[in-house]
Amino acid sequence: MLHHVELWVPDLRRAVTSWGWLLEGLGYEPYQNWEAGRSWRMGETYVVLEQSPALTADRHDRTRPGLNHLAFHVRSRGELDALLTKAPDHGWTLLFPDRHPYAGGAEHYAAYLEDGDGFEVELVAGAR
Repeated sequence: MLHHVELWVPDLRRAVTSWGWLLEGLGYEPYQNWEAGRSWRMGETYVVLEQSPALTADRHDRTRPGLNHLAFHVRSRGELDALLTKAPDHGWTLLFPDRHPYAGGAEHYAAYLEDGDGFEVELVAGAR
């Protein structure tokens, strides 16, 4: 089981607006809070956002070596669609809109979103 994921973000306030809303919408609960970071937890796994002074860039580039995206389960298509409707209000943009909701294939109901800092998430509807 995954222990945690830590994302270094260029603007903590902006990241908390987008990621906090999304993670809480997926069932994660606020976990830790400190000057340079926040985290949300579900079960044993948590996601950390940190604005580190050691950053070497001001935007994530998912096409470079490293993390491309994080994928999350969503209970149902209806829940995914509801999240997608509110996503733009929280800094998320739908990727591949011409192929949505089957950008991942005909049997894969999902939404691919990108935040203002270039991080991508995949929300996958259906049974775990």
